[in-house]
Amino acid sequence: MIVVCENCKTRLKIDESQLNPSIKQFTVRCPRCRHSSTVFMPDVTPEIESVRPVEPTPARAGYTMVITNQKGGVGKTSTGLNLGLSLALLEKRVLLIDFDVQANLTISMGYQHTTSFHDVIHDRNRKLESALIQTSYPGLWLLPSNKNMVLLSKKYFGRDDYEYILRKQLAKIKDRFDYIIIDTPPSIEFFTINALSTSDLAIIPTQCDYLSTHGVDQVLNIIDLIRKKTNPNIKARVLVTMYDEAATASRMIFTKLKNLHPERLYETVIDRDERLREAQIMSMPVINYDQKSISGLKYMALAREIISSSGKNQ
Repeated sequence: MIVVCENCKTRLKIDESQLNPSIKQFTVRCPRCRHSSTVFMPDVTPEIESVRPVEPTPARAGYTMVITNQKGGVGKTSTGLNLGLSLALLEKRVLLIDFDVQANLTISMGYQHTTSFHDVIHDRNRKLESALIQTSYPGLWLLPSNKNMVLLSKKYFGRDDYEYILRKQLAKIKDRFDYIIIDTPPSIEFFTINALSTSDLAIIPTQCDYLSTHGVDQVLNIIDLIRKKTNPNIKARVLVTMYDEAATASRMIFTKLKNLHPERLYETVIDRDERLREAQIMSMPVINYDQKSISGLKYMALAREIISSSGKNQ
């Protein structure tokens, strides 16, 4: 846990394993200025999370986006979470889908022991909306992942029309949301193919390093194949993440990306920000952790850019 001193803004790292789990608050003294602050512990998510069905709303024709890149560590999950909350803060109804066996998005939001997409389609008596969690953030829902998701690929990969399993299920609920954001694993296989086959837009996050930019070209080639086989209307955009203006290499590769993908590159660039890493430790979106954080403000700018380009300004 990271605690910021109210007086001198020194950041203190607290070992939560040393705290009594039953306490709701405690006092910490800053070793630098000796100021005492009261720290309130966040609510712990119950192991079995109660869910509420999404209430019917006027048709919204949910604009669906997949966050994808074959290379890990480029900020896919962080982008999905923080973009989702930013859109919700702009009064949009948003569904986040964790379509990754590792369940990083689910864990990042503080949930565990939940129902997944696999559990729903495995039980023919269940509806997809029964697995949706209405999070503590107004306007933001989550379809979580769990360890059973690994069975989904084993059962369905290679069957007729396996690429459309996700699309068929989302068709039943997508008009209840303005935006649907799908987080995928760092590979092009069953889960990513399904997500690409159902999405209006693929967002490809990339750092400004050689291997990450090489991954962008690979994903764009895959998307070209998806257009020919399963989803002719999908578009692709590139998002620069963890950008370090002070690093010469970052600036050089950023310039290269602008030259290679002038029409695809988002104007918004997500800067490297320590607050983003701290927010991940606290299992919360960065703009909720620190409303003035650099990355939080940039994700809000990205949300506005997406609203404008998707034609959903109203």
